[in-house]
Amino acid sequence: MVSSSETNYQSVENSQTKLDKFLVCGLGSLGQHCVAILKEYGAVVSAIDLEQPKNFQIRNLLNLLENLFIGDCRETSVLEQANIIQCRTIILVTGNERVNIEAAFAARLLNPQVRLVIRSDKQNLNQLLSQTLGNFIAFEPNQISASGFAIAALGDDNLGYFQLEEHQFRVVKHQIQMHDRWCNQLHIHELNTQHLRVLHHTNASSVLPKEFHQWEPEAKLSPDDTIIYIEVKEQLQSLKKVAIKRQHNWQQLWQEITLGGVWKTCKRKIPYLWRKLNSYQSLRVAIICGLTILFLWCLGTIIYILNYPESNIVEAFYGTAVLLLGGYGDLFGDINFRTPPEKAEHIPGWLRLFSLGLTLTGVGFVGVLYALLTDALLSSRFQFFKSYQPLIPVKNHVVLIGLNRVGQRVAALLEEFKQPLVGISNTALDADFFHKIPLIIDNITDALGRANLANSKSVVVVTDDDMENLEIALMVHAQSPTTSVIIRTYDRNFRDNVARLFPYAQVICTSAISAEVFAAAAFGENILSLFNFDSQTILVVEYTIEAGDTLNGLLLAEVAYGYGVVPILYQSFKRSPVKLMPSDNIQLAIGDRLIVLANTNSLQRIERGEMFQRTWQVEIEKALAQDAIFDGANEISIISGCSIGTARKLMDNLPGQLPKVLYKQQALRLVRRLTKLRVTARLKPFSDDRDN
Repeated sequence: MVSSSETNYQSVENSQTKLDKFLVCGLGSLGQHCVAILKEYGAVVSAIDLEQPKNFQIRNLLNLLENLFIGDCRETSVLEQANIIQCRTIILVTGNERVNIEAAFAARLLNPQVRLVIRSDKQNLNQLLSQTLGNFIAFEPNQISASGFAIAALGDDNLGYFQLEEHQFRVVKHQIQMHDRWCNQLHIHELNTQHLRVLHHTNASSVLPKEFHQWEPEAKLSPDDTIIYIEVKEQLQSLKKVAIKRQHNWQQLWQEITLGGVWKTCKRKIPYLWRKLNSYQSLRVAIICGLTILFLWCLGTIIYILNYPESNIVEAFYGTAVLLLGGYGDLFGDINFRTPPEKAEHIPGWLRLFSLGLTLTGVGFVGVLYALLTDALLSSRFQFFKSYQPLIPVKNHVVLIGLNRVGQRVAALLEEFKQPLVGISNTALDADFFHKIPLIIDNITDALGRANLANSKSVVVVTDDDMENLEIALMVHAQSPTTSVIIRTYDRNFRDNVARLFPYAQVICTSAISAEVFAAAAFGENILSLFNFDSQTILVVEYTIEAGDTLNGLLLAEVAYGYGVVPILYQSFKRSPVKLMPSDNIQLAIGDRLIVLANTNSLQRIERGEMFQRTWQVEIEKALAQDAIFDGANEISIISGCSIGTARKLMDNLPGQLPKVLYKQQALRLVRRLTKLRVTARLKPFSDDRDN
């Protein structure tokens, strides 16, 4: 967790940090982490537990608490003793869902305004309680952390996936290569579009910054630079593109047919198809038999028509079919193909011999087809009654060890991403789950040898025992040193120590991740999703601007650079269409909807109204054209947020300095815009410690 003491803050005018009172019920791993994060927000925290905590995962936990009450959080007397009436939020994170829900009822009766944040996996009940009780939200830690394990398992450059309405967002980490189209071509700020935003940039010699926007907009991307960005993909547009592509393919196919290209293509593919059929011997035999029978059928029909021109082609066709099905005696016993009456012995010998050959050949080949068909039917019947299990992937798959609730949720997410995987468990599982993915039910040591570990993409270890997870991770690394390993733990200290000692392993603390969501929700934030990178959790947070909010009246530039967040979706209070990757020039008003990417530090700053200090001014030297004075004043007002009167006064008395101090990226953007309008301007560091 990044300490807020590393940064300089600017307090919003006439604002004062308020110490809110919070009550945490249940001091297990999750509860302890919630206490620690709430204290980072500057909150006053009390706790209730059935007994004195024995396993302290957070150092000096008791010193972080204003009061610790021993008792049952469902009892009215205990809640009254904890002063529930003065609490802003109660966080119920005991290990028993029933206890959490009953305690929520008791707290609501004592304090109708208290916010209820509980740990519960009963989604339908949670939704009903939210509608009935109000100011209520529930989370399940397993679901919160599962997405982090799934994204980490995918590896590659993908750091996060989430969906907002019909828009799908993806967070990507990419190392610049010499052949990249961005390399040595674009300034970093030029990458920002309506569908992409740069989050971080670092060169080969520097480390990844802990805050957003800590990159130089005018820098160019060089080989070995690392860039992290978020991009949006609209599903509806993708579907339209697929439809257009299919239409184009049909048109292309028709052109190939008319121009004779199909035959050339088939001619090239016949040898390949024949080699492919070698691996399916039964299918190959069936095709040969079928083609042979079809050829003899056509040949027999033609021969009988040529020898009996007065006969009907339909009867010749069906007569040949009778011969192929073994009807030689039936046909030559009483059929003369509608010729004048004559006995069978007057039919030419060669024709009778040919007919006998048709019958013998037909009986043989049709018998083979019957045998293959019977074998296929019997095999499918036995397979129906036999327990089916998908085959274990050969390469580029994920090995998932530990198929508890977290493991099953991770498996479901990986299936959604179309990622091949194999599960390993040392205990029997539910039959329904057994049919979904390939499984190895065995002790872990033997199972690893059957999971094609050397060719796997990554190994995810999510059993309920931290020590067992570490032991399995060490075994995996010993057998396959190049395989990425992701480990689950409940203890943040254990996570930090393992990460330092074993850099090849990625350790995710479920309690720490979940606690960040619970703590943010305790302040009324609407957490939509989350993802992890560089050992920190990034939350997708939705705000609805209200009177008195620290965001009300600010430009999005001030929100982004002042609080260290990344706005990704904006919608005005009039419910106009949403704007993705909105412009910095938008000014927030009451009722507006805003979704941002933020870490815990950013949420703390927004809650307290503490902004990064503005440190840059814009000095305007001259305007190269008369109309540039008018246009330049408009641009200054829009980008800086100063009044239009102040901007016009400045442009009428050049050279001059914009009286409002700006953030660096905001100031650089203003200089670039003025340059395009033929106004000469430059940046100047602000020498005073105060901010206008």
